Amino acid sequence: MQHVKLSEIAAMAISSDERAFFAQLGTRIAERRKAQGITQIQMADALGVSQQTVNSYEVARRRIPVSALPTVARLLNMTIDELLLGEADKATRKKRGPASRLQQQIDRVSSLPRSKQKFVIEMIDTVIQQAS
Repeated sequence: MQHVKLSEIAAMAISSDERAFFAQLGTRIAERRKAQGITQIQMADALGVSQQTVNSYEVARRRIPVSALPTVARLLNMTIDELLLGEADKATRKKRGPASRLQQQIDRVSSLPRSKQKFVIEMIDTVIQQAS
């Protein structure tokens, strides 16, 4: 049996900044999942984990593995940057100046549930076809 020194345990402890980051990440995941109409069970199936594990990620009892982030981002229709940094930080990474009205509308549509996104896209396609 291997003995672990107290100093090694302290080195493995999570900092308060990391704890805050994972709490914010969990909140972002939960909010976006709900907005997309995805259940914890559906997310758990996509990740190959239990519903309780997804719940633990969302309330920051467990840290989500880095290897799961691409799947979560894809499932939630987000980039990994958006997932990790949130919408507020997304605006600071873009070019300077206010977002165009079209970009603002695209951002709003992307946060809708998938069924409503599909409806909006079909409407846009129809308008474009009629304009051509």
